[in-house]
Amino acid sequence: MHVDIGNALASEVSPGVSRAALERLDDQVADAHERIERGMANAEHGYEALNLPERTDPDEISAAVEPVADSEALITVGIGGSALGAATITDALAAESDTEAVYLDNVDPEWVSNHLEGLPLEETAINVVSRSGTTAETLANFLVVRDAFESAGVDWTERTIVTTGESGPLRDLANRHDLPSLKVPDGVPGRFSALSAVGMVAAAVCGHDLEALLAGAAAERETLTGSLFDCPAYAYGATAYALDQRGAGINAMVPYAESLETFAEWFAQLWAESLGKDDLGQTPVRALGVTDQHSQLQLYRAGPRDKLVTFVSPGETDDRPIPDTDVEDLAYLGDATLGELLEAEFEATEASLAAAGRPNVRLELEAVDEYELGGLLYGMEAACVLAGELYGVNTFEQPAVEWAKKATRGLLGGGDFEEADAVAEKTELRVER
Repeated sequence: MHVDIGNALASEVSPGVSRAALERLDDQVADAHERIERGMANAEHGYEALNLPERTDPDEISAAVEPVADSEALITVGIGGSALGAATITDALAAESDTEAVYLDNVDPEWVSNHLEGLPLEETAINVVSRSGTTAETLANFLVVRDAFESAGVDWTERTIVTTGESGPLRDLANRHDLPSLKVPDGVPGRFSALSAVGMVAAAVCGHDLEALLAGAAAERETLTGSLFDCPAYAYGATAYALDQRGAGINAMVPYAESLETFAEWFAQLWAESLGKDDLGQTPVRALGVTDQHSQLQLYRAGPRDKLVTFVSPGETDDRPIPDTDVEDLAYLGDATLGELLEAEFEATEASLAAAGRPNVRLELEAVDEYELGGLLYGMEAACVLAGELYGVNTFEQPAVEWAKKATRGLLGGGDFEEADAVAEKTELRVER
C-alpha cells in the first residue's frame, strides 16, 4: 500500500495541514510508535492484532475447512467484526472464486429468508462466528439457518465450521457435535480480526491464498517506523487526525473499484468504533467511485469544509474496450477502455477537490489481489491504532456498543438491565397523518 497525502496539505482555506505542522506532529508519532511497539511485544489487548501476520496459522485454517472446501456456497453467520473483515476479503476477490459467499449480518427477517431460499443447502457450508458465543443477532440467525437445513433434510453438523472463544455456547456446541472449530485469538477485538481465523475461514472456503494475504500484511508490518514520512499507515493515521483537529470531522472513504465497496464498510466500523470516544473521533462515511460522483461529489466540493476524502486506487485490473460509435459527440470514447475512463474520472475527481481546497488522500494498490489486500487491511488497522494514540483514547474498547447490547437483551427478557428500563423513557413527539 502506498499513500499520497499531497492533496491534504494546507491550501489558502481550511481545513488543511501544512508540511511544517506534520513535521511537528511527527514527534508525537514517534512516541506513539514506541507505545505501539511495546504493546505488540507484550501481546497487550488490542495491540496483539498487529501481530496477526506472524501469529495466524493458515494451515490450521485450511485443515478446518477441508470437509467443506468444495462447497458451492458459504453462509457466514456473524455481525460487525465477525463478518465485515471476511466479507471484505471474499467480495474483493469474488471474481477468482466459484463459491458464492453470503453474509447474514442483519436480522431483517425478509432479507434473511430471501438469502436462504436461493441457496443449494446440500452444497452450502455454514461458518458461524462469535467470540462469546452469545451474540444475540448471530445466535438467532444461526438457529434460523439450522432450522432451514433441517427442514431441507440436510445434516447441518456435516456442513458447519465454528469460530469462537475458549468457552461459551458455541464452543459447547462444537464439542458436543465434534464440529471443526477455530479459536478467536485472545487480545484481538473483532474489528481488528480480519487477518485471523475470524476473517480468513471464509477466504479459505472460497479458495483464496491465505499465505499471500498474511505475506502482504507482514510486508506492511515491516514499514512501521517512528516517522509518518517513512510509513504509509502512519502517514494516513496522522494526516487524518491532524485534519480532524483542523475541522475535517468527516472522513469519506471512496474506493474506485466495485470489488472494494465492502472494504469501505469495514473501514467505517474500524474508524468509528475505535476512535469515537470522549466526544472525539472522525465520522466515517462510505461512497463508491464513480457512482457517487453523481450523488455526493457536489457536497464534497461545495458543501461545508468539514471533510477528508480518502480515495482508494485499485491499480491494475482487467479491462474492457469501449466499442466504436458513429455518434460524433461520443467518438472519443471509442478510442478508450472502461478502465481508462475509470482512471480519468478518478483523477478528475481528485483534482476537482484539490482545486477547491478540499483535502483528500490517495491510497494506492498495485492490484486487488490477496497480497495487496492483506497490506491494505493491516495498514488501515495500524493507521487506526496510531490515530487512537494521538487522540489519547482507548482504541480497543466500545462501551457505547455494550450499552445497547444490554438494553436489547433486557427488552427480550434476557435479564434485568437498567439500560432496558431507559428505553421506556424515550421522549416522543409524533406527527401522524
